Amino acid sequence: MTEHLGPGLRRLRAPNPSPLTGTGTNTYLLGAQDLAVIDPGPDLDTHLQAILAASRGRRIVAIVVTHAHRDHSALAPRLAAATGAEVLAFGSARDGMSPRMQAIAGLVATSGEGLDTAFTPDRQLGEGDRLSGADWELHALHTPGHLGGHICLAMDDLLFTGDHVMGWATSIVSPPEGDMGAYMASLRRLQDGSWRRFLPGHGDPVEEPAARLDTLIAHRLAREAQVLAALERGAATPDALTALIYHDTPQDLWPAARRNVLAHLLDLLSRNLVAADPVPGPGALFRRL
Repeated sequence: MTEHLGPGLRRLRAPNPSPLTGTGTNTYLLGAQDLAVIDPGPDLDTHLQAILAASRGRRIVAIVVTHAHRDHSALAPRLAAATGAEVLAFGSARDGMSPRMQAIAGLVATSGEGLDTAFTPDRQLGEGDRLSGADWELHALHTPGHLGGHICLAMDDLLFTGDHVMGWATSIVSPPEGDMGAYMASLRRLQDGSWRRFLPGHGDPVEEPAARLDTLIAHRLAREAQVLAALERGAATPDALTALIYHDTPQDLWPAARRNVLAHLLDLLSRNLVAADPVPGPGALFRRL
């Protein structure tokens, strides 16, 4: 089903609902004639056919991927082959990883949670780059955190936010590809903009962007405070902290929660607020400094 969100802007929802994707991945079609497809989504035949049907009579000229998780990027090669369109993104799945995360990448196993390691764009779209069609122009903002190579796409006061800002849930930050310090900095950077509407990679449009940014930052600061409060009572592993902090969360979501806890711990480690024994990682014992 195609939903019209405004002049020259439509949304298709991929049929991949799950606890981590909500009702499915949002694919956006931008333009009246020459189209940009933002986040083609998972590699599903039905979704490919839905995009092609929705674009019939128009030409897809660009396929833009906000980040290389399979639920956003995996369909890009097949859609490009079917349309001849160029695929643009910040880079591959591990491009943009912060130096801090690169330094511990050998100590922290890759999250593997949907990472599209096969993804490679035809052309890189980095900070400040612009992409335009006959009746649209996108401006790329590099917003690392959820993934090092995550970008948001601005069109005037409208922002396609990928998985950086969503209305239905908070974002997973999963080291080493995800970086909590970078995620918080990217959220604060968006606070400097005068946004009218966010269009996220999952869920409905966010109609009050400033309030949502405030809520997400407050939520992460509260989680950080919970981690520090727990460590005041004694050293603990990420597993133990997850069970304590997320005790009221369904346990099938604990693996994702555990990655968020680890992300907070690694950020606190970089700020010399905690220490890790013997080395930072999922099995380490963290203590308050």
